[in-house]
Amino acid sequence: MNQEKLALLGGEKSMESETADIFAWPIVTDRHEQAVLDVLRSRQMSGVEITKEFERKYARMLGRKHALAYPNGTGAILSAMYGLGIGSGDEIICPSITYWASIVQAYLLGATPVFADVDPETICIEPADIEHRITPQTKAIVVVHYASMPAEMDAIMKIAAEHNLKVLEDCSHAHGALYKGKEIGTFGQAAAFSLMTGKALAIGEGGIFFTDDREVYERAVLFGHYIRHDQITLEELKPYAGLPCGGFKHRMHQLSSAFGLVQLELYPGQMAQIDKAMNYFCDLLEDSAGISPIRPAKGTNTTKGGWYYPHFKYLGEELGGLSLSRFGKAVQAEGSICNPGCNKPLHLHPLFTTMDVYGHGRPTRIAHLDKSVKIEQYLEKLPVAESITQHVFEVPWFKHYRPEIIEEHANAYKKVIRNYEALLPGDTEKETDAGGYSSFFNSQKNTG
Repeated sequence: MNQEKLALLGGEKSMESETADIFAWPIVTDRHEQAVLDVLRSRQMSGVEITKEFERKYARMLGRKHALAYPNGTGAILSAMYGLGIGSGDEIICPSITYWASIVQAYLLGATPVFADVDPETICIEPADIEHRITPQTKAIVVVHYASMPAEMDAIMKIAAEHNLKVLEDCSHAHGALYKGKEIGTFGQAAAFSLMTGKALAIGEGGIFFTDDREVYERAVLFGHYIRHDQITLEELKPYAGLPCGGFKHRMHQLSSAFGLVQLELYPGQMAQIDKAMNYFCDLLEDSAGISPIRPAKGTNTTKGGWYYPHFKYLGEELGGLSLSRFGKAVQAEGSICNPGCNKPLHLHPLFTTMDVYGHGRPTRIAHLDKSVKIEQYLEKLPVAESITQHVFEVPWFKHYRPEIIEEHANAYKKVIRNYEALLPGDTEKETDAGGYSSFFNSQKNTG
């Protein structure tokens, strides 16, 4: 049998090793189990002391003054927005390519999302597409460090300072990543992280936000942490203490915070393993035709932390115009992971174009603006965001540095690239509708 015959066309697949454990995540140790059991046996699942300890420890590690934990990253971002003073009639600029929870919460505050395009080299918000979207109503910029790639913070912070705008970093994809030597989550007035099971720093289910501004912190406490209103020190906020002023109950379950305390100790070592493994995989494929790793340039002291949701660019013109869909199926048939696309652009979803969520009688996106405002004024054309799902793909996310297994995955890609011409005759999928509105498609085995 021709060993080079592609598996998709009837040949033998490249992968020989059983590799499930290299993707298993999070890595659950005896220490995690004991920490969770201690909470169960003490019946402190709904307490706050372990959670406060988790917050203090994480804030010290990140170098921020205040931290507040949540049941999920969605709540953390919502409260960060409220803490920053975002409210009715305000506009928030956000990249269109991101998970929905980077921005949808703006509706709950009566604010209007304004979408910007992304940089095709990083899939992060394009700084050059921000400034012309700023209006007198603009209050903040949401910066998403997408698929673990740090955004261009120097340019973004400069724009924000010139226009007196708040910056909220959504760091849910990039725990531990560095931008020019400085950890992401330390640039904006507030930063939020999801900590759910699939994320790089996973604690089960949860979220957390950070700030150095006491007022931002206390507003967030007031909003949904009513059990902790004894922490309110600002005189202008004290009269409102006692009830959750946003109508939310944002207490983190202490099974998660107990797990998280252990994970904070173990994550730096795990992150180093992931970074070594992923860079090795990228190095093996760096010079391959048709594909290009999305990662920081070497020597910049910019890193991808835990490499959540890693992506490559696809350059189909170097492979005879082979569609990304056909390429992905061929790699998958060899036994590796290659999932075309990323998040679909939010600005095209009906939630942001036509939907009246709360019965205002017009699209919710403009419900709190002047009656003369028409939705058409907010319907952006973002060429990169609208086409990028056809030009990027998700690759294996290795949790351990095991060279022989990583090499097998790289060789699966190389085999497809060597034999791409054999895929062209049956390629009828020139356009792909890849990706989705969830940022992690559960296509990799992320539980152990």
